[in-house]
Amino acid sequence: MALELEELSGQVIGSAIEVHRTLGPGFVESIYEEALAVELGHRKIPFERQFTVGLVYRDVEVGRHRLDLFVANQIVVELKAIKELNPAHFAMVRSYLRAVDRQHGLLLNFAKATLEIKRVLARPSPD
Repeated sequence: MALELEELSGQVIGSAIEVHRTLGPGFVESIYEEALAVELGHRKIPFERQFTVGLVYRDVEVGRHRLDLFVANQIVVELKAIKELNPAHFAMVRSYLRAVDRQHGLLLNFAKATLEIKRVLARPSPD
């Protein structure tokens, strides 16, 4: 990951940790989204909330989807407040990344005692 995106993702993670530290687990996802939007704004980190993406199949738009947060037009941030993340959540973020033609995403789960943070790449690096 480019150094500049590493720094940006670190700022997003720091913001999410602050939200989790302050609110703790137990709320619905929309509460964390609102609080994280406040924290990102406070830290002057550019983002768009509920960013709408057109989904295209064979050059035809077949639907639209909203990303929880799209930070600096670079990082897709998907928020969860669930017991356990599963492979479908990672696949979903990868699909979102393809839809906006970006490589880097964050999957944040606020339901745990400690914020669960997962980095997601559109194309996993070869082993």
